[in-house]
Amino acid sequence: MTADKNDTFGLIKTLVDAHTMGINAAASLLRDCGYHVLISPRQIEYAMERISAESSQQTILEWIRENRISHLGFSYRLDPDSAVDLLGRLVHILKEAGYYNCSDPVIKSIFFAGLAPACEKIEREYDGTIMTFRGGESVEESLLTMGVPFDDIPKQIKEGCKYDKELAKFGEGIIKSGIYREMKPPVRRSYPEYGTMKDTLELRLENNRLDRFGPVIRAHSGPYSEDMSRIACLKEYQNWCHELASAGYLDVLSIGSSQLSQSDFGKKWDGRLNGGGVPVNSEAEYSDIWEASRPMLVRTYSGTRDLLKLAQVYERSINIAWHALSLWWFDELDGRGPNSLYANLTEHIDTIRYISTTGKPVETNVPHHFAFRGADDATFIISGYLAAKTAKKYGTKTFILQNMLNTPRSTWGIQDLAKARTLQKLVRELEDDDFRVILQTRAGLDYFKPDMETAKAQLASVTALMDDIDPFDETSPEIIHVVSYSEALFLATPDVINDSIRITLTALEEYRKLKKSGMTPDVMTDDIIKRQVMLESSCRKIIKAMEENIPDLYSPKGLYLAFTAGWLPVPDLWSDSDEFACAKGWGSRITGGGVVLCDNDIILSDDERINRCLTNMPRAQYEYKCRYGKADYE
Repeated sequence: MTADKNDTFGLIKTLVDAHTMGINAAASLLRDCGYHVLISPRQIEYAMERISAESSQQTILEWIRENRISHLGFSYRLDPDSAVDLLGRLVHILKEAGYYNCSDPVIKSIFFAGLAPACEKIEREYDGTIMTFRGGESVEESLLTMGVPFDDIPKQIKEGCKYDKELAKFGEGIIKSGIYREMKPPVRRSYPEYGTMKDTLELRLENNRLDRFGPVIRAHSGPYSEDMSRIACLKEYQNWCHELASAGYLDVLSIGSSQLSQSDFGKKWDGRLNGGGVPVNSEAEYSDIWEASRPMLVRTYSGTRDLLKLAQVYERSINIAWHALSLWWFDELDGRGPNSLYANLTEHIDTIRYISTTGKPVETNVPHHFAFRGADDATFIISGYLAAKTAKKYGTKTFILQNMLNTPRSTWGIQDLAKARTLQKLVRELEDDDFRVILQTRAGLDYFKPDMETAKAQLASVTALMDDIDPFDETSPEIIHVVSYSEALFLATPDVINDSIRITLTALEEYRKLKKSGMTPDVMTDDIIKRQVMLESSCRKIIKAMEENIPDLYSPKGLYLAFTAGWLPVPDLWSDSDEFACAKGWGSRITGGGVVLCDNDIILSDDERINRCLTNMPRAQYEYKCRYGKADYE
């Protein structure tokens, strides 16, 4: 049933499901269309988890009645069976109360967002009367699915999405034509160090530039099965390495090591859950992978502790192509590691110091982790800049600037271009004779739809987006991290990885042909340039304030204070620790295809943001002194 402007949308999730990005994006879109939207408070989320209790049912019904909610959305991205059960109970109590599916319903429509298996069951059970979201829907698709009439979608949204539609059409054309299947592996120029323990990323790039330049292609891989022993999994992965190497499409093999490989390398794992990924647990096993992967370059995840020790292991065993570090992340903040935030920052900087002695590049996986936690676009950029400048301070000579596009996935392409260009501009200003920046792009972690052909088209589309970051430079991006199109469905096998690379290379080649003929979208429009100028102005102002007010900003203590005082807002941080209350105590929402910082849904100015952070500084200093003052040896 279509909505009218007098209707109110209510969006619900459970307390246990921490996925809020989709709900916030949906709420922002509906508000941009002029609708009143309510997101469930904690007591409603709590009641949804205990919906079998009569008191919980009454709490939910009262919330609907008191707020005059007429369209109800439920999001649950955990276990599909639980999702179907919870939705079924919700529908039942609404029917019993005479709120839904009756002659004069209070609730005119219900829609659901969740994993594909849950959506399939719900579509079958309710015969399509309950609309579903599996992920990856466009802005217009999302609004129409929620019952917004096409005429109610603002002109700004339609025009803002025009670029995305054009890229989608291009991607669909690549896949429908099937020409990607004919794409041959790149012919790589050989050089004395090629494929040996003396090979480097820089050598690959330099030799690529001697002929017609092609980006270095990186892909993540790693089989794991609970039905196989650890040794059998390692053998299977070595077979994968042989297969990928012999196919010739992949330049850089990224080992998807297991959680235990990252947290407890070299220790006994008896009876412990592996957590998925390649279960590597010795230096010799890494060496075996390197041998099996000739002549590809190899890299792997950093650890969640003992980072310096692991970095040394990676240098000796796989001649790691570059080291990837996360600074603020993979610790107590996200539950991925045992370190406190301050200890994590200290350990990362000690590791950067070591890496600088090897001459290897450093990549910091930072901006998208902030975006995952509800950070605004300025924070995405600022965090990347801080990470790059920190790496430079501690001796890094080559810095790999990773830019994860489509994060959050509701970001418009024109905003992605503005973000990417601003981030790259600020970081490249750090370049000098001793510091080089290499751009690496990739699709968003949850960008792809759980439909194989659609996801293939999305992969081709996002490749075109990558090429539009530097539209006049055919040597950019220098590295493409190819995310396999099966990402939303299953673990990518060598066949899928190679197929994904074929799609990427074909899309890049065909898009550049069209670009030379003037047949691609204009990516230097006034709108995009205006967005970039606004982002750059905000970021420069905030960075200047940080550098002036945080002593020794580019140090473990400085970066700790920056986070704890809220200079890098993360509204959706899972941690409820008082230590990070200032970091979490913000709001954010999507507007105009980008993420902005807000307070009670009112967008904050740069000055308001800065003043709040300055007010928070004494509290951050106090937290540091109480928790880590004795460890302040810098």
